[in-house]
Amino acid sequence: MRLKLVIFDVDGTLVDSQDLIVEAMRMAFEGQGLLPPSRTDTLGIVGLSLDAAIFKLFPEGEPDLRARLVDGYKAGYMHHRAAVGAAKSSPFFDGAYQTLAKLHARDDVLLGIATGKSRRGVDKLIEGHELHGMFVTTQVADDHPSKPHPSMIETAIAETGVAKADTVMIGDTSYDMDMAAAAGVHGIGVAWGYHPVADLGKAHTVVNDFEALQRALDTLWEGQS
Repeated sequence: MRLKLVIFDVDGTLVDSQDLIVEAMRMAFEGQGLLPPSRTDTLGIVGLSLDAAIFKLFPEGEPDLRARLVDGYKAGYMHHRAAVGAAKSSPFFDGAYQTLAKLHARDDVLLGIATGKSRRGVDKLIEGHELHGMFVTTQVADDHPSKPHPSMIETAIAETGVAKADTVMIGDTSYDMDMAAAAGVHGIGVAWGYHPVADLGKAHTVVNDFEALQRALDTLWEGQS
């Protein structure tokens, strides 16, 4: 049996956390007496590790100020997540859970995560959505350079022993597709996320919903045993 590894981004791909992200960023900037970035600009950095995201939004800021913005974002994010719960603050996109469950049920498919979220953030999401045992590898910002560096995918491949040729990265941002290209694996972009489809230029294909994603995977795996 030939094992396949399917790696998912989280925010903007599996769950819709945009309101939580935008509100936490607003609180962080206003907490330092700064004008918050626009919603578009904030969603444009989703997928990056938090330090890299803050730098992209506010490169002219002094390092100490950017560090306070990072801390303010974390505090705001945790506050709002605690107020409503991880599942409600970051709900699944339609079809996401069903697709995960269907892939998880296959003996020849392993599931992974590659995300700019922290380990604590991923653990809270897995707990809130009752996803324990679904992912065999979870790569987070705490342990890697920010996307699009290929470290997350390379580590997931090393942990699972799956070949690059049998690995797929699924995500909604240019950072995900650039990371897939840098790692030499197949990249599938999703059209429902936070980056415009036009920015997903390195994707091998872009899908419009989870049914189309399943079809794209089936097509990719045709003939494999």
